[in-house]
Amino acid sequence: MTDAASTRVEPIQIQPPSGKYRWVVVWLLFAAMVINYVDRQALGVLKPTLMAEFGWTETNFADIIFWFQAAYAVSYLLWGRLVDKIGARWGFGIAFIIWQIAFIAHAGIRSLNTAIIARVALGIGEGGGFPAGIKAVTDWFPKKERAFAVGLFNAGTNIGAIITPLIIPLIASVWLGTAEEPNWRMALIIVGALGFLWVPVWFMIYKRPGEHKKVTPAELNWISQDAPDPAHKVGWLKLLTVKETWAYALGKFLIDPIWWFFLFWLPGFLGKQYDLNLLTFGPPLIAIYLLSDVGSIGGGWLSGQFLKRGMSLGAARKLTMLICALAVTPVAFAGNLDNMWLAVLVIGIATAAHQGFSANLYAMPGDVFPRSAVGSVVGIGGMIGGFGGMAMAKYAGYVLDKIGSYTPIFVVAASAYLIALLVIHILSPRYEPARV
Repeated sequence: MTDAASTRVEPIQIQPPSGKYRWVVVWLLFAAMVINYVDRQALGVLKPTLMAEFGWTETNFADIIFWFQAAYAVSYLLWGRLVDKIGARWGFGIAFIIWQIAFIAHAGIRSLNTAIIARVALGIGEGGGFPAGIKAVTDWFPKKERAFAVGLFNAGTNIGAIITPLIIPLIASVWLGTAEEPNWRMALIIVGALGFLWVPVWFMIYKRPGEHKKVTPAELNWISQDAPDPAHKVGWLKLLTVKETWAYALGKFLIDPIWWFFLFWLPGFLGKQYDLNLLTFGPPLIAIYLLSDVGSIGGGWLSGQFLKRGMSLGAARKLTMLICALAVTPVAFAGNLDNMWLAVLVIGIATAAHQGFSANLYAMPGDVFPRSAVGSVVGIGGMIGGFGGMAMAKYAGYVLDKIGSYTPIFVVAASAYLIALLVIHILSPRYEPARV
């Protein structure tokens, strides 16, 4: 996949340090992503309940997702630039507070318009999560560990997606209500309030490596082993002229909508296809997102193994993405499977492959751009990915209302990753440091 002249990882001269405080940072990010995806996935889990209560159509639901994606896309770009200026500590902390308040506000949904307002506010806050998270990983890890670190904290998204169909129905339909009359409003308030416990922990623990007393000199040396960044800052307009920016952004445009589809429409698919409800679609969703966790961690681990065997950085990343892209293709047939657990396996492998692909794509800004530009590049890519998500929301709503079948959407999902990898390779064949 790459030219022999690709950027190669030089033989390691620095031995791994005894200090491992950088992994504490990863687990903090992991916990935040768990909460992030509980907040994000709750609407998908409650979709059948809300559609019945408010009389929404698939197109109405798609409109809610569309406006969430629009807010997420724009805020992702702005957060990326802001994080480069104020750093990951304040960037992540402020974004978390905004999205958590917005999530609690979902308890006040009374109509389609109030649902859209709540989701727009959630999108504004959540747009800061990944730019700040990738910035934190770039600050705390050398290039050889970044894909694995990203995979670990990104695995929190799957745990959040697993927890949501457990705790939301349990609180709403068992503790506070019944299956016929779930108290979903109070469930959202309780879950949102508990999520705020993360905020003081983050501000107490997170600092930059050079400012942290718990980081040993050996670990700081390990973190700082890559060549120093250029002293000058890189502006947005300059980044938009760099082909590596578009390799990352167009990759996000093609694969992010597929993940959004899985996240928001899987409960509805399982309910319609296999006659499941709020209390019974939990186990298949849990199985799917457990497989996703394997892919998230495994994708980062696999590219690290290829690097250890002497592959160039670009070859290791792209070969891993190719394996993941091929693993997604069977999902084209998921909508036609009569056996629910076979469908769960096929979809679970696809979501796992998405996460493995995504872990390596997320590593790209840190691999080829200076640290001072990472947040901005991640922001640009997230915005473009958000635009793709908006298109997918409209497409899914139209297909389900007009055709009534999930198969056309699954076919799009099956092909998106191979196309994304082709685009990435065309725009960044050597995977070299960007000329900024």
